Amino acid sequence: MSLKHSWKIALPVAALILVPGYAAVQAAAESDTYKEFDALMDVFERVRATYVDKVDDKTLIRGAINGMLASLDPHSSYLDGRDYANLKQTTDGEYTGLGLTVTSDDGAVKVVAPTDDTPAARAGIKAGDYITHLDDVLIYGGTLNEAVDKMRGPAGTKIKLTVVRQGEPKPLEFTLTREVVVIKPVKWETRGQVGLIRISTFNSRTGDATRAAVEGIKAKLGSNVAGYVVDLRSNPGGLLDEAIKVSDVFLDSGEVVSERRRAKNDVDHYYAKPGDLTDGKPVVVLVDEGSASAAEIVAGALQDHRRALVLGQRSFGKGSVQTVFPLSAETALRLTTARYFTPSGRSVQENGIDPDIPVPQLSDPRMTERKPLREADLKKHLINEIKDATDKLVEQDSVADPRFLAKADELKAKGVLDYQQDYAIRLINRLAPPAAPPVQVAGGAARTGTR
Repeated sequence: MSLKHSWKIALPVAALILVPGYAAVQAAAESDTYKEFDALMDVFERVRATYVDKVDDKTLIRGAINGMLASLDPHSSYLDGRDYANLKQTTDGEYTGLGLTVTSDDGAVKVVAPTDDTPAARAGIKAGDYITHLDDVLIYGGTLNEAVDKMRGPAGTKIKLTVVRQGEPKPLEFTLTREVVVIKPVKWETRGQVGLIRISTFNSRTGDATRAAVEGIKAKLGSNVAGYVVDLRSNPGGLLDEAIKVSDVFLDSGEVVSERRRAKNDVDHYYAKPGDLTDGKPVVVLVDEGSASAAEIVAGALQDHRRALVLGQRSFGKGSVQTVFPLSAETALRLTTARYFTPSGRSVQENGIDPDIPVPQLSDPRMTERKPLREADLKKHLINEIKDATDKLVEQDSVADPRFLAKADELKAKGVLDYQQDYAIRLINRLAPPAAPPVQVAGGAARTGTR
């Protein structure tokens, strides 16, 4: 998801009296609205008085709020004290649990992505898995919040997950130990002269951590840096501001993203500041079906500016921004308030980011058997408003391409554990400019080693 701080818009009162017949139209609309409110109150009173079991008013009111928001899109929701605290913990980068990003799919709990270096990731839970039971208790048909509550708990306690995975003949069982998940959003390492930057989420630390990663790679390799691989695979998104900061690390100038709200002219543009921290070195961005929202903002910005080649699988396709409006000290409203667009005006919603170089993950032996979960698969998702955009919604993952499948056994024999990453590193080495010839000194004068 992409989150922003709350904002409000005030329309000038004078504008209201300039529309002919506005007062009559407004009065009729308000009358219809009040009738609907009357119907809501009639249902509330009837349930309150005659439902078979006594239900407290707070439960009924929250149920009405949740039902209203659920009718909008998959990402708008009411955050009670527990949910609001969980959201703040996640964006701050620390919570106690298993390290899973999940969504609701027709009453089932579906994994969007496991977070790096967490119990879920280490156990081998994958994007697209369905969690059917927790401690042998069926959770199908319950709410997503109920499932999340059961998965969270005191550090050191165990929980059993039963998972249905496409391509597996029977359910899988995992016993995980909850722990304090401290999300380190960025990790880096070097492979030869290539810097690898893994960004797993966009929390409040991601922008600064990405800058630190680039500086660390430059300090280690000096002027010999061939380029950078930015790994955004299975990154479920996060804070919009941090996506802008990350893009700015690799861009010298230009727009990063635009945010368009309901009114036609209500648009915000966000730009990179002068200065490319990577000195224009080649960049490859890795994405897959789990790369969503803020991750897609970064991939789309670097792709549109031709600053990076995007490699991997088509991304998730979440092109909307959620704003969190605090309602009290303990509750908030998370509401979809805008769509975002890449610098060239592309809407990521439904379509995702298409890689410049489609490369399947040959290291995954069941890659051909699992259908990826994407935004377009979620009920009530926002429709891409660009004409004919849905024509693109064809599976473009290239997993059946014989050129790639023929390599799977060969790569396994060579011990390649991550084919997409290996491909990206080799691509950077091909794109890197040739090293300058050595300088030789003879008789006190400098000359090159070439003739």
